[in-house]
Order: sequence, then C-alpha cells, then structure tokens
Amino acid sequence: MLNICLIYSYFMLLLSLIFFFVSGFLMVMDLTYFLEFNLIMINSSCVLMTFLFDWMSLLFMSFVLLISSMVIYYSREYMLGDLNLNRFIMLVVMFVFSMMLLIISPNLISILLGWDGLGLVSYCLVIYYQNSKSYNAGMLTALSNRIGDVALLMAIAWMLNYGSWNYVFYLYEAKGDFYMNVISYLVVLAAMTKSAQIPFSSWLPAAMAAPTPVSSLVHSSTLVTAGVYLIIRFNLVFDDNLMYMLLFIGSMTMFMSGLGASFEFDLKKIIALSTLSQLGFMLSILALGSYKLAFFHLLTHALFKALLFMCAGNIIHNFNNCQDIRFMGGLSKLMPLTCVYLNISNLSLCGLPFLSGFYSKDLIVEMMSMGYLNFFIYFIFYFSIGLTVCYSFRLVYYTCVGNYNYVSLSSISESSTIMLKGMTGLIFFVVFMGSVLSWMIFPYPYVIILPFSLKVMTLFMILFGSWVGYELSKFSLSFSSISLNFYHISWFLAGMWNMPVISTLGVNYYPVMMGSLLYKSLDQGWTEYFGAQKIFNLLKNSSSVSQMFMFNSIKMFFILTVIWLLIILFI
Repeated sequence: MLNICLIYSYFMLLLSLIFFFVSGFLMVMDLTYFLEFNLIMINSSCVLMTFLFDWMSLLFMSFVLLISSMVIYYSREYMLGDLNLNRFIMLVVMFVFSMMLLIISPNLISILLGWDGLGLVSYCLVIYYQNSKSYNAGMLTALSNRIGDVALLMAIAWMLNYGSWNYVFYLYEAKGDFYMNVISYLVVLAAMTKSAQIPFSSWLPAAMAAPTPVSSLVHSSTLVTAGVYLIIRFNLVFDDNLMYMLLFIGSMTMFMSGLGASFEFDLKKIIALSTLSQLGFMLSILALGSYKLAFFHLLTHALFKALLFMCAGNIIHNFNNCQDIRFMGGLSKLMPLTCVYLNISNLSLCGLPFLSGFYSKDLIVEMMSMGYLNFFIYFIFYFSIGLTVCYSFRLVYYTCVGNYNYVSLSSISESSTIMLKGMTGLIFFVVFMGSVLSWMIFPYPYVIILPFSLKVMTLFMILFGSWVGYELSKFSLSFSSISLNFYHISWFLAGMWNMPVISTLGVNYYPVMMGSLLYKSLDQGWTEYFGAQKIFNLLKNSSSVSQMFMFNSIKMFFILTVIWLLIILFI
C-alpha cells in the first residue's frame, strides 16, 4: 500500500507541473479552451459534457494537485499502522477528483456533480475515526452543506430560463437581468455554506474530527475554497446590493473567527478558525470587485495553510494525539525543523515581508484603503489583521517557547523523515510563490497612492497584534470575580459567539421537544389507550371471563360426575 501512496503522490506532482506550465502558456497567449464531449444522443436531444480550460482553472488545479501530492506522501507515515489505509487513500483521491471536476466545469450540472462529490467524500473523511464526536461533526458538516446543495439545485432550475446550463455564456450579457440576479443570490448562498460564512460557520471547526492530512487538504485548497472559487467565476453578474451583503458577511466572519482563535486552546481548531478568517478576507475583497486579488490570495493561502496543518499534525503525532496547546512548550529544542516550518508558515499568514502571504495580503489591504468605504470596513479589516498576528504569536508562544509542559517521560523527536519530506516539499513554495504568482497573474503593477499613516497602518497592526498575542499567552485564570468574568467572555468568543450551540441545539431543541410531546400524548397516550391497548384489554378481560366460566363448568361437571358415581355405587 505504501508503494501505491508513492505512485499517487508522484503522479499528482507530475500533473501539477504540467498544468502549471500550460496555465502560464494560456495566460501569456490569452487563450481559453472550451471542450465538449457528446455523451449520448436521443432523437434530436444530445447530452454534452463540457470542460473549461483557461489560465485560472489550470493554475488552481496545479495547486490542488501539488498540495494533494504532498499530503498523500505525508500520510504514508502519519496513517502508518491504520488498517484502513487503502480506503483512506482512495477517499482522498476521490476528494481531489471531485474538486478538479468542479474547477473545470462551466456547467451548473457538472458543478453540482463535483460539489456533491466534495460533500459526500468530506462526510466519509470526517467520520473516518468512527466515534460519537466524529459522527456528530460529520452530520453537522453534511446537513450544513445540504442547504447550499439545495440552493445550487434551485439555481439549476432557474437556468432553464436561458435554455442552457453553461453559465459562462451568459455572464457578460445577463448582468442586471432578473433571472440572473436570482441565480447569483442562490450561488452566493451555496458558496456561503461551503465556505462556512456566518451563519453557517459552526461546521468548520467541528470538521477537525477528520485525520490531520485531510484537514490539511480540506482547509487549504479543496472543500472550503470551492465556494470562493464559484463566486470568483460568477463575480461579473453580482449587483451592488449583493456585493454589500457579501462584504458585510465576509468582514464579520473574518472578525468573529479571529477573535475566536485568540481564545481557543485546541491546536487544530485555532488553525481552522484561521482558515475561516482568511475565507472571510477573500470574500470581502471579492465583494469590493477585485476577483483577481481574491484568487491570488486563495492560491498563496493554500500553500502556507497546508504546511501549517502538516506541522500541527507532526506535533500532535509526537504528543500521542494531544491537541491542547497548554500541554505544549519548548518544542523549538525538541522539534527544531518543525518549529521552523511552523514559524515560516505562520509569518506568511501574518503577511510578513517578503514571504508569499505578504504579496497578496498587503496588496489587498492597500487596495481596500484606496477605496471609498466607511469607517466600519476599515476598522474590521485592520483589526482582523491584528487578530491574525495575535493568535499566530500566541500559538507560537504556547508551542515553541517556554517550558515543556507534557509528561516528563516522553520521547519527542523528529524521527519522522517521511512527514518532514512532505513538509519540505511545500516550504519553498511558501517562501517564493507569492512573488512568482504576482508576476504571472498581474501583467502590470498596481498603482498604490496612500498617505504615510495608511501605508504604515498594516505594519503597525502586525506589531500591535504580536504584542497583544504575547500578552494573551501569559494570562492565568484565578477565581476572582474579574477573572471569572474574563473566563465567560473568552468562552463566548472561543465558542464563535455561541454559533455551534445555535446551529445544533437551537435547531434541534423544539422539534425534539415536540416529538417527545407527541410521543407521550399520542403514541403512549390517547391513541394507545383507545387503540391497541384497548383491544388488548378487551380481549384479555373477555378471555379471563371465558376462562373462569370454562373452569367453573368443568368443576361442576366433575362434582356432578362424582356424585352420580357415588349414587350408583351405593344403590
């Protein structure tokens, strides 16, 4: 089975390189290929399978295949000893195939195939470890995504007004049309569920029940980015009201998840909330009209987030599956290379010059600063940048520096060479790919004209956020009233503003209570009394009466028989 892992890994890596160079060629030549395959023809109706190959789809597929290759290579050792490794690798390959089908589809029907493939396989991967927590998380993931699936089905029905499901033919002509407005609203709803925007955010941290290689793949370039990619494809037909709504939802998601990650103690959930924050960041700049910038950040974010999850998986692996960062510390001495990779990907996430995250993030913030927006959006953007650095530095302080807080008898080391090789395959891209993509995607540089105060505002928020993160990591909770109040506030913020409670208990409470009431009043109440139970009691009573009558009759017959025999004998 390990050889199959290598075959899949090297094959995906080769495909990734091919797609990257073909994407560069299409970008330079400004070409788009639209392929149609005639699957079946019945009378005058033909069923076509259509694929769209342009620089955007091929470049995104190249990144998906690169990360998938490294994740499968990394899984060789992470999942070593698993009895179902064959099934795991097959599920990951199906997951990647579904994502690629979604990427190259210009047709809403084939998009739905890839979309539902992602939903189904993600459910199978979330419940992979088969315990109650995994089952609950899988059900929450599946049901949240079903809302988006229904929206996509309704969009398919509305596309019948145009006579074709190939939406790419109508993007330029149909803007402002009523039918296309309805379709765009439905597509945005579907994308919000898949990309876990408010109020559908609670499934994303819950999906951390999946194995860490799956988290690395899902949270970097596949499942959660599918919604953003769909909005990038449809961005030409959005009206202003939809853009404002998307901007508000994206900025609030970015703010909420940044606050939550600053008070969370689960290592994987911190990185999951970080992904949620970056998804809100992408949707916000999409709503401001810069779809190329959103796509640029989508690609750079995929690289450093995949590496971040790989580092977290290596740490969890060495800590015997403990994910609480309060037990960690001093790992820079015990796992130096992992800590180096963790710090580089974290700094890239924060937007430190001149790592790959800086090129996309700094450009997005400066473009936003040049726009004519209200103070609320400015505040949310810059505050969220500070929160990103805050939880990143807090995470680094808890894991890499300080004292070692786990059991004294432990053997933590970086003996996992296969996992380190998988991580090393990504580190060069995390460092250099930002500048390469900026040269590729943008034919001319953006002209940024800002006053000095706004120009250094990003750097100031990064420094301020790092200081706040360092201070947050030193908090200790005692039983004073102030500390208890802070504890309740941190519990509320880390719980994503009670959204998981609302989306589970809030949805389930009244239907379950109504079901219990109906069960007691009908199934075990009047219908039971006047139905089956009444028939049973009548039959039981009648049978007891007849039984008594029969018993008395036999007894009388026996007595009369004895008397008759005695009379005969004496006479």
